[in-house]
Amino acid sequence: MAMRKSLLLLMIILFSLELSVEGSSGGRKELINRRGATGITAELRKYLSSDDVTCKSRVEIFGYPCENHSVTTKDGYILSLQRIPGGRTGDSSKGNKGPVLLQHGLFMDGFAWLVNSPNQSLGYILADHGYDVWIANGRGTVYSLGHTSLSSSDSAYWDWSWDELAAYDLPATIDYVYQQAGHQKIHYVGHSQGTLTVLASVSEQNLVNRLRSAALLCPIAYLNQIPSLFMHAAARIYLGEQLYWLGVAQLNPTGSVMKTFLETVCLFTGFDCYDLLTLITGKNCCLNSSSVQLFLDHALQSTSTKNIVHLSQTKNMAHYGQKTAPAYNMSRIPKDFPLFMSYGKEDVLADVNDVAHLLEIIDHHNRNDLTVQLLGDYAHMDFIMAENASQLVYQPLMDFFNRY
Repeated sequence: MAMRKSLLLLMIILFSLELSVEGSSGGRKELINRRGATGITAELRKYLSSDDVTCKSRVEIFGYPCENHSVTTKDGYILSLQRIPGGRTGDSSKGNKGPVLLQHGLFMDGFAWLVNSPNQSLGYILADHGYDVWIANGRGTVYSLGHTSLSSSDSAYWDWSWDELAAYDLPATIDYVYQQAGHQKIHYVGHSQGTLTVLASVSEQNLVNRLRSAALLCPIAYLNQIPSLFMHAAARIYLGEQLYWLGVAQLNPTGSVMKTFLETVCLFTGFDCYDLLTLITGKNCCLNSSSVQLFLDHALQSTSTKNIVHLSQTKNMAHYGQKTAPAYNMSRIPKDFPLFMSYGKEDVLADVNDVAHLLEIIDHHNRNDLTVQLLGDYAHMDFIMAENASQLVYQPLMDFFNRY
């Protein structure tokens, strides 16, 4: 309790200083990373269109075609999508294998699927194998800050959690891709939070008629067994609730508030925070240092504080009258819906025990329609950035797709 009060007091003092500086220009501004390794300021990147940044700087430069699309959700959020409709060689011999939608995880955007080289990143690999690749960017990310009536500087803009991602973003995106692809059913690939939203939707019998299959990398349906001592220390000070109390609706992982919080946790807990990626995600086995730096410079994105509160379940007693939020009934996932699950033994977010619990819940699933893969030395980020993921994860994933 004493540590929590000390941490909170320090955060209040530092946050108050930030407000006094930023308030002089008229209200609280968004807390954003001012400059990345490319020399392009985050303010400038935010106002560049997605095809200028992602398509031209990350896709077309390698010889792939790329298109920029947008879709508006029922609650007014304008989401950006990038489409890679073909491979870099122009070779059509592999045929049209249909659309694939890639959905990133928490604190990421679609750039996460393109961090490594074309031979190692899933977005490129799928395009080279004949798939029509669609890359989603969730609400609140730098390319999906639009809204029909709200500004991203309004606290109301950030009034959402992953429930809204499942209820609004995912259906709008899938319906759009379905229409654009000539009513072909869609293969779905989600990582981390991107698995949670599709599991929630499918368990409610939604979207099943639009999807051919779902591939879940680091599947998250339950968060009961997170073994990370660092994450437990962070949870003990009730990060989400404290930020709510301080009036912070947007949580930017590269912003001043988060930097202050991380520095404070490291100071008071004695953790060696030189390698925060390992502390937070687990001991990733196979990452390239240049790819990690590229990811940290470009792919880290904001989420809402409300989303963190929902994920961490810190408000369940007050909101639901119980310690754990009422779960989506995963046993209602249609037993013949094709599922591919790949997870790692070293992952401290999608913990093996939580995944095992999910597998117990869907024990009735048709064995021919469920593929499960456990990689002993993989952690959370390996599934999108490991140098050997193309062989260990993506090839089995495409073999699974080929069955449907």
